[in-house]
Amino acid sequence: MMKLAMDEILYDRLKENLASLKMRNTLEILDNYLERALKDNLNMVEVLDHLVAEEAKSKRQRAYEQQIQMSGFPIKKSLEAFDFTFQPSIDKRQIDELSTMRFVENAENVVFLGPPGVGKTHLATALGMIAARNRYSTYYINCHTLIDQLKKSHFENRLADRFRVLARYRVLIIDEIGYLPMDIQGANLFFQLITKRYEKVSTVFTSNKTFSQWNEVFSDVTIASAILDRVLHHCTVINIKGESYRLKERKEFMKQKQQITNTLFETNPQ
Repeated sequence: MMKLAMDEILYDRLKENLASLKMRNTLEILDNYLERALKDNLNMVEVLDHLVAEEAKSKRQRAYEQQIQMSGFPIKKSLEAFDFTFQPSIDKRQIDELSTMRFVENAENVVFLGPPGVGKTHLATALGMIAARNRYSTYYINCHTLIDQLKKSHFENRLADRFRVLARYRVLIIDEIGYLPMDIQGANLFFQLITKRYEKVSTVFTSNKTFSQWNEVFSDVTIASAILDRVLHHCTVINIKGESYRLKERKEFMKQKQQITNTLFETNPQ
């Protein structure tokens, strides 16, 4: 009777300590696993090994989910979900190499070029999610939104603080360069940001404009040349030439709609 009471006291204390240490996963699986341990006659080391491994796995998953939430991705994308057969101009081996994150370790850049809808944002986001899973601080932002934020920070005399935040991300994804025109002030702010990140951390860019058109994007030949010089030094460029995924999906939808219409006419002749 005394031993049973002592066991209950120890068990309650164990749960209290787990709660104090915020080991939520261990608390959730403790009862079921202890029953299994008794049934399978597991020793103390095996029990501890399993509980600690599961807690570590749970903490890594929660950290990843928190990182994804803070990264600003508009939608979750993965490399596994990308249809490389639809875009044969892309060398999958090159993408697989980027997915190793060596480019992040080497503080190199990545640029995805191509017309709208070919998968630039999908691939950039997928690489960003891999970076987040590997515990690299990652942030996604649309280029137009970025310039608006920098202008606002400049107006409010907070530009240095904003640059400091953006400069420290190990992976910064700047999406849709060139979709909207940029004035001289915006181009100068963009140049300052790229300079602060140059050869220190990695930036992933997407653009529907060729490099020869970046003079028009940044409204100034000198600024555009200076930006390109820093972007392309230590950089992998992926030039995607193919059809739009959105047009593909539209065509498939219209094809299915036509098939349904044909079926209805066949089953309901006039």
